[in-house]
Amino acid sequence: MIRLLLVAAAALVLTCGGTEAAKLDPSAVNQAQFAAGEPTGIDPTVLKAQILLDRARFSPGLIDGRLSENFAKAISAFQTANGFRADGKLTQETWDKLVANSAGPVLVTYEVTSKDIHGPFTKRIPARMEKMAHLRRLGYRNAVEKLAERFHISEQLLRGLNPGVGFKRAGATLAVPDVGRGDRPDAVAAIEVDKGARLVRVLDPSGKRLAVYPASIGSDEKPAPSGAAEVKRVVHHPTYHYDPDFAFKGVRSKRPFTIAAGPNNPVGSVWIDLSIESYGIHGTPEPGKIGTTFSHGCIRLTNWDAEDLAAMVQTGTKVNFKDEMADAGDTRPQ
Repeated sequence: MIRLLLVAAAALVLTCGGTEAAKLDPSAVNQAQFAAGEPTGIDPTVLKAQILLDRARFSPGLIDGRLSENFAKAISAFQTANGFRADGKLTQETWDKLVANSAGPVLVTYEVTSKDIHGPFTKRIPARMEKMAHLRRLGYRNAVEKLAERFHISEQLLRGLNPGVGFKRAGATLAVPDVGRGDRPDAVAAIEVDKGARLVRVLDPSGKRLAVYPASIGSDEKPAPSGAAEVKRVVHHPTYHYDPDFAFKGVRSKRPFTIAAGPNNPVGSVWIDLSIESYGIHGTPEPGKIGTTFSHGCIRLTNWDAEDLAAMVQTGTKVNFKDEMADAGDTRPQ
């Protein structure tokens, strides 16, 4: 159980690429205030803003404490929803609104349970899909990966926030993001898949954005569909069925095969089936690549965003594919 307590200050240094980043400790993150400029490396203010955006359902994707394209898109979406100038930059006005909407610290304590450390885990997952088909389950590789996904955070940052803490002992206390998003909206009218901006937006009947998620959407080789569709069903813990007609690059098999369920399955932990045959909105085993890479035609979200969306939709929910470039103010991947 997450206990909403301030985590004791235990200074640490997080590094990337051999360059020393800002010194961080949980108290520094919880007490962070807006500061002008563009920080490099992992920054307390950016980390706090990412967690607040995640809570508000303007997802920054993987929480890593760094400036990124997904973070800029989340800021821009939040600014648009609040009537601010949407430039994708963290401003004092945007920061004040984020903080005003929050309750409690952004980093809290979590006590590791026996279930967290005992799995079952799938320690070795082959890169090739044909070989994945020989596994009975595509589970998490270890407790660190499992806990990182639960709290929407990169494994590197989870370890960095908890130096010297073992992840193999029940009862260990960790500093983790409080990513409780609260009640899901019940006025969902449609899902908008913006192919130009690589975003999925949840809209109410008036067109107001209730949630925005970064996404990997199709590719030149396997483009995403166009036009309108609707949700047919939601499948939790899906298996993955490969058809040789897909002719995915790197897959040599000329025969169909099935990959077992699990969060490291190619379609992640949930599949939202669409009325366009063989297309869906789904999770991923690689949350750090969302919004920065392409997909095999479908719409790929982080597992936690896909699960959040799956809980909002129902059979018949409209899904509209937007082909033109994003609205003015929304940032786009380079």
